[in-house]
Amino acid sequence: MSPSHLALPLPLRRIKRLPLALFMAGCATGSMACAADQTPANDTAPAAKTTPAKADGSQLKTVTVTARRREESAQNVPTPMSVLSGQTLETQRIYRIQDLQQLVPSVNVAYMHARQSSVSIRGLGNNPASDGLEGSVGLYIDNVYLGRPGMAVFDLMDIEQLDVLRGPQGTLFGKNTTAGVINITTRAPTFTPEGNIETSVGEDGYFQTKGTISGPLTDELAGRFSAYRTRSDGDIKNEFDGNKLNGGAREGFRGQLLYKPNEDFNLRWIGDYNEEDSSAGTRTLFSTGPTINGVNRFEARAAAVGATLVDGSHRKVNLDSQQAVTVFQGGTSVEANWTLPSDFTLTSVSSYRWWDFTPRNDDGLDVPVAYNAGVSVKDKQWSQEFRLASPTGGDFDYVVGAYYFGSDLDNKSFNLYGPKADIWNGTPAGALDNVSTLGKGHIETNSFALFAQGTWHLTPQLDFTAGLRGTYEEKSAWVTRDAPVGGASVTGAAAIARQARVGAYDSGDLNQYSTSPSGLLNLSYHFNDNLLGYATLSHGEKSGGVNLTVGSAPTAGADSLLIGAERANNLELGLKSTLWDRRLQLNANLFWTQVNGYQTTAYDDSTRAQYLTNAGSVRSRGAEFESTLIPIRGLTLNINGSYNDVRYLSYKDAPCPPEISLQPGAPASCDLSGHQVVGASKWIANANGEYKWNLTDSLEEYVTASYAFRSKAVGTVEDSDYAQIPSYAVVNLSTGLRGDFHQGQWDVSLWLKNAFDKTYYTTLWSAGNGGYEGLLGTPRTLGVTGRYDF
Repeated sequence: MSPSHLALPLPLRRIKRLPLALFMAGCATGSMACAADQTPANDTAPAAKTTPAKADGSQLKTVTVTARRREESAQNVPTPMSVLSGQTLETQRIYRIQDLQQLVPSVNVAYMHARQSSVSIRGLGNNPASDGLEGSVGLYIDNVYLGRPGMAVFDLMDIEQLDVLRGPQGTLFGKNTTAGVINITTRAPTFTPEGNIETSVGEDGYFQTKGTISGPLTDELAGRFSAYRTRSDGDIKNEFDGNKLNGGAREGFRGQLLYKPNEDFNLRWIGDYNEEDSSAGTRTLFSTGPTINGVNRFEARAAAVGATLVDGSHRKVNLDSQQAVTVFQGGTSVEANWTLPSDFTLTSVSSYRWWDFTPRNDDGLDVPVAYNAGVSVKDKQWSQEFRLASPTGGDFDYVVGAYYFGSDLDNKSFNLYGPKADIWNGTPAGALDNVSTLGKGHIETNSFALFAQGTWHLTPQLDFTAGLRGTYEEKSAWVTRDAPVGGASVTGAAAIARQARVGAYDSGDLNQYSTSPSGLLNLSYHFNDNLLGYATLSHGEKSGGVNLTVGSAPTAGADSLLIGAERANNLELGLKSTLWDRRLQLNANLFWTQVNGYQTTAYDDSTRAQYLTNAGSVRSRGAEFESTLIPIRGLTLNINGSYNDVRYLSYKDAPCPPEISLQPGAPASCDLSGHQVVGASKWIANANGEYKWNLTDSLEEYVTASYAFRSKAVGTVEDSDYAQIPSYAVVNLSTGLRGDFHQGQWDVSLWLKNAFDKTYYTTLWSAGNGGYEGLLGTPRTLGVTGRYDF
């Protein structure tokens, strides 16, 4: 129930005279693209909003987006995109970016923890743990680009709308991207008082509280404050000590001010802070790999060190050391919008963000092979964007702008080996036992861009759009590793092995300079008011990067640390339709993308190191569809799906899978041309719905359900037979009751995630000695949520 439709109670009328800081609580719902009419309380912010259809909710609403940097109906934007309102995310209990793939087609989130995470669209972008490289999918929150995917690994709170744009998006969005964009818009401060508080309790110690308060501070200044805290005990049992892992705590807040002295100017300031202390990313044993000549290397070496292996599919591990991650991050941004003479709009977006990540990783065994290993990261970024948008309504309209992005990142790669390291790693006795090593990496990035995009309205039905961006980028870096500490004095083969694996190294200065053009040509035709057809040719480029860990550089040379640019050419053909008296929305498209110099993450078993590489050329082709239907009043159904055929056209110098690399006389590399790209499910299908009805004039009951299917996928880049992610489907259910209380609305719901307790893996990881570890999805979890909006 929108507070703008209610008589305000006395405490809310007093908000105008009290400091906003007195009012702290959790998260407000946004507007659902396919729900009943709900008009946002504030219409001054640049965030997307919706316009109502029939007041009885029997028609789909028009959803307004800013995908082309001006407000327009999503059905009139000639590009494939998915739009999720904050209400949809709340209804489907989607609070984390890694769960987004359960609602939209062609999206995959390879998540282990905040550092080792990545987002891919149409199978492109699976390159986690890339400290020296930006992602192929751009993540934005309130028009600010996030340089690290882990910057989005916090609870989604107070979300107005989330847009997923598929395909290269270089001509308008701040940073070049070759696969797509996820654009998150939070709710802005309102000049009408409103707020809410929500608490959820579930199995495995799950407890979440969040809330929001918003309202006027003066006639020209409004504020908003949101906060949350989430904790859980974890859902994976450690057989070594009986404790649970994969749980912990996350908490954060966001404060905002909106200054609007008149209709021609508004300024929005946002500051946020988030932290995490958890054991997220606990990996379970997925496969021990191949048996060659009667010997399984993983099992044999585990037996040699005295380790007891447990079945990971039963949600068990056997770890003798701590598994933990801590994350501290925050930032601030200021967005100003001026309406100039002749209805031109000038926008400025300024931002600064920081992100600190520290892991503590066990070796996966219950014996002291290694006490701790991982990579900690400290990152700072800043950006400035200026955009000028012309008025609409004439024969030609356009957006032009300039963009700058800078970052300064440092990481530390550490490994504290135990007394059984040599047996497990197959190195000569004394080479690694009780040795510790520390490596450091540093990279500075400065990116400058000019962009323009214009649309010619050739006839009332036919539009032609062209866009161009030129990006110049500088990256300077260095990578070092200190001399190893500890261990016994060694000579001969042991000394050689120690030097090769953990010896001192200094790359010297590493520099990259690149100029990356992006372009777009689009032709769209309105067959009628409810049917749009379009064709698009686009080109996107993403600059290269630097491996910020030593890896094989001592033998391959410092130049092997440099990663080349990624270039994508894309063709789209699509239709967008609104049918059946605005009760059915059906969109579909075909796409064909070829990427040269595809950037991905590989694993070197000889050095036990992940590293970035250019995997030759990749082709992604397929079809996508999305539909929303209101068959009867109160029932809303969303069905979407995709077919993605994503393969390496040429990858002749690829790492070999263990069934080949562990063979005597194995080749140094393998040809993966024609193989499926890692992490890309060929078939994806999602369905969700909500049915609500009135029990009385003041009580409404509802039920929701969702189904998410993903076909099998390659788990790691080398495409081993022992690292294939099986297909899976997840079902979530909920039911609830809402009603009026005083001048607000209460809502109590019972929910069940993964209702059939499906055991499934979201991503895999190389474990050494031919084995693989996996990240398990959420088990069946029952919970209850109570919420009050006022």
